[in-house]
Amino acid sequence: MPELPEVEVVRAGLEPAVSGALITSVEVLDERGITRHDRARGDLDELLTGSRMLGAARRGKFLWVPLEPRHPAAALTGTGGVVLEREPVVAPADALLLHLGMSGQVLLREAGTPPEGHARVRMTLEHPVHGELAVHFVDQRTFGSLAVDRLTPTPDGRAGGFGSELSSVPSQVAHIARDPLDPAFDDDGFLVALQRRRTTVKRALLDQTLVSGIGNIYADEALWASRIHFDQPTTTLSRRKANELLAEVRAVLQKALAEGGTSFDAQYVNVNGASGYFAHSLNAYGRTGEACPRCGTPIVRASFMNRSSHYCPRCQRVRGGRA
Repeated sequence: MPELPEVEVVRAGLEPAVSGALITSVEVLDERGITRHDRARGDLDELLTGSRMLGAARRGKFLWVPLEPRHPAAALTGTGGVVLEREPVVAPADALLLHLGMSGQVLLREAGTPPEGHARVRMTLEHPVHGELAVHFVDQRTFGSLAVDRLTPTPDGRAGGFGSELSSVPSQVAHIARDPLDPAFDDDGFLVALQRRRTTVKRALLDQTLVSGIGNIYADEALWASRIHFDQPTTTLSRRKANELLAEVRAVLQKALAEGGTSFDAQYVNVNGASGYFAHSLNAYGRTGEACPRCGTPIVRASFMNRSSHYCPRCQRVRGGRA
C-alpha cells in the first residue's frame, strides 16, 4: 500500500497540472472507483464538471484538491467600470478527495488518450498554461476511490495538510492525525500521546489517529534505525528514545521521498508512470535472511497484525519486558 512518500510524490506531480485548471469533463468508467463518494450529494461527474481546481494537498496517505465555488461572488461596478463594492472571496467548501488504497494510480495523460486497463475515472482539464490534459484514476485492486467531500475547519486553525494554506480538511480525513512532515505536527503532543497509548511501538506508529502516513515499510525501517524492537511497550520508552524514534521516522520518510518512494511492483508509480527506487535503500523490510547492515546478524521476519515485521534480533531487542 502506498505510504506517505509515495502519496507525496503523486501530490507533488499532480499539483502543477491541476492548480487553476478547469474540469471540463468527467467519465466514471467503473463505479468501484467512487465508493467513497456520497451519492446523496449528487453524481460525481455533475459535481465536478465546471469546477476549478485549487492546488493539491495531502495529510498522511490522503490527497485532496480544493475546488473553487461554482458561482463565486462578483464585484459590483458602476459607470465607467469603477468598482463600487466587492463581495468577500468565498472559501472553498468542497474538495476532490483521492485515496489510492492498495494499488491506486493517478496518471497525467494527453487529452483524448484512451483509458488504460483498470481505469476507473477519467477527467479532462483545461489548464490556463498547459492547455488541455487528462487525469486518469487507475486501480487494479479497487480499494482506492475518488469522492467530492465537504471541507471542515481544522481544530487548531492551522493548514489542513501539506501543500495547502487552507485551514480546512475533507470530512473523511478529519479523524486522521497530522504526519511527521506536516509543518503543524506537534512533536510534544505526539510524544505525550505515545507514552499514554499503553501499546507496543509499531502498533502506535501504524495508528493513523496518533500519527499518519507511516505504514509497514517505513515503520520497520525507522525502528531498525533507532534500534527499537517492534514489540517494545510504549510505556517503557524514555523521552530520549522516543525523540530518537521520531527523528528516524522523519529521516526515513525524507530519504524515501527524495528517492521517489518504494516500488516493489508496477502498482506504485508517479503521475508520469515512473517507479521509485527507495527499495534499494531498505535496511530491514523485505530483507529476511540477509545480513543486518549494522552488525551482520540475519534479518528476521515475524508475523505482525496480519502482516510482517522485519528486524535484527541482535540490534533490536525488547528491553524492560514485553507488553
